[in-house]
Amino acid sequence: MASKNIRLVLLGIGAAATLLGCAAGGDNPGREYAPNMYHSVAYEPLSQITDTTAGAWVNSLDARKGEFFNSNRFNPFGINMREPAANTVKRNAQGWLPYRSQNLPKDQIPAATANLKSPLDSGAYKEVDGKFLYETYCKHCHGAKGEADGKVSDKFPGVANLSASGPNTGITEGHIFHVITYGAGLMGSHASQVSPEDRWKIARYVKTTIQKK
Repeated sequence: MASKNIRLVLLGIGAAATLLGCAAGGDNPGREYAPNMYHSVAYEPLSQITDTTAGAWVNSLDARKGEFFNSNRFNPFGINMREPAANTVKRNAQGWLPYRSQNLPKDQIPAATANLKSPLDSGAYKEVDGKFLYETYCKHCHGAKGEADGKVSDKFPGVANLSASGPNTGITEGHIFHVITYGAGLMGSHASQVSPEDRWKIARYVKTTIQKK
């Protein structure tokens, strides 16, 4: 009986020590199980940790370097990214420059986009692609035929009618691209959801399929 009590006491002391060892405070993170699973390495592109042993105490996967080491050993400056040269402009995969126009009041969009031409090569556009994108991002508001009869329009009247018989047949592909980019009226910007190339494909689908008479 006495030995059993001793075991229970030792077990309690061990459990208490374990729990106390997990306590964190100040600079002490406490004891952690598999810390590399929930402490992600923060790669600061222009400020690297060059000490290869930094964070070795939390590294359980690669004994050759510490968990916090994040320098690029193949870059002469040890950094993972370089600042772009002054006055350079990033192009996308198609070589297109960024869209330069700013967000405009709705009544100024037609004049501002009148000469905005689609950079899509005729061979790069397929109607099936435009249809897929339109049905993914536009159909729920504008409807399958652009008649402003999508399910969302029941809750928010005033969705633009893009159909061949509607009032917006005169808008250009550039106009549509601008509105997808910045939004207009009830419509918010879709720039974060739809790439520039896909915006132009939607614009072409509206003009060549939805508004085709």
